[in-house]
Amino acid sequence: MPLVVVGSVAIDNVETPTQRRDNLLGGSATHFSVAASFFTGVRLVGVVGSDWPEEHTQMLISRGIDTSGLHVVEDGKTFTWTGRYLPNMNDRETLDVQLNVFGEFDPVLPESYKRAKYVFLANGVPGVQMKVLSQVPGRRLAVADTMDLWINTMRGDLDKLLGELDGLVLNDAEAKLLTGSENLVAAGKAVQEMGPKFVIIKKGEHGAMFFGEHETYVMPAFPTPRVIDPTGAGDSFAGGMMGYLAEQDAFDPETLKTAMAYGVVVASFNVEGFGLERMHEVGREDIDKRMDAFRKMLSF
Repeated sequence: MPLVVVGSVAIDNVETPTQRRDNLLGGSATHFSVAASFFTGVRLVGVVGSDWPEEHTQMLISRGIDTSGLHVVEDGKTFTWTGRYLPNMNDRETLDVQLNVFGEFDPVLPESYKRAKYVFLANGVPGVQMKVLSQVPGRRLAVADTMDLWINTMRGDLDKLLGELDGLVLNDAEAKLLTGSENLVAAGKAVQEMGPKFVIIKKGEHGAMFFGEHETYVMPAFPTPRVIDPTGAGDSFAGGMMGYLAEQDAFDPETLKTAMAYGVVVASFNVEGFGLERMHEVGREDIDKRMDAFRKMLSF
């Protein structure tokens, strides 16, 4: 089943302790789309400026990603993020953010997108995310990501959004901030009470926690000895998970668990290169092979 994603499309400049790369294809919706494209057709909604390199669009199209929802603003500039990772490769500093055209992003979905059954709202303004949901009335599954900025500054809009979602993805610090609980199990259950049927708390290199209607479990990260650039790992996790759900056209508890595992595996490839470089080198067979290895790791 086709999958619609709405969110940022950006140009990233990334510095690590050993290297620096500029003008990388980035953005939460971009990383999500590429990850999901291993499993299903993806329909991307985003905005870029006239400085956006055409080769980036062609790369997305080459992966079967529908870019008819990618709006180009003439005389505008694309959202740009510059960041530096610390030696532990978990913590990073944002050196510069230029929202540019993304700062006034007001997504209008193409007619063909409005019939989608699976929708992912990548990190963005809660009010904008709500507007997107109103354009997809026949959806079967709607999942969103959020961040501390919206929790602190737009809590009212976020609370309304939570009541409309089937699932929410956020990291451990955001879960604690949203609920006021330092215990992640308590925090996950508290977020569920705000509306979503399931909640996924990302813990970086320590994997993720799942809170469903009838079960709670922890999904470890795939042990990756080569971490080059963690940018977009969380978005790739969500993309792999949602892509698998859309491919299976199901989201029962067992399918959700398998989807989370696929998300972990896809994210493990994402961190092995700068930007999306590594994702261009692998195929579905590589993902399935690593998934088989991951299954064996989890068996005892």
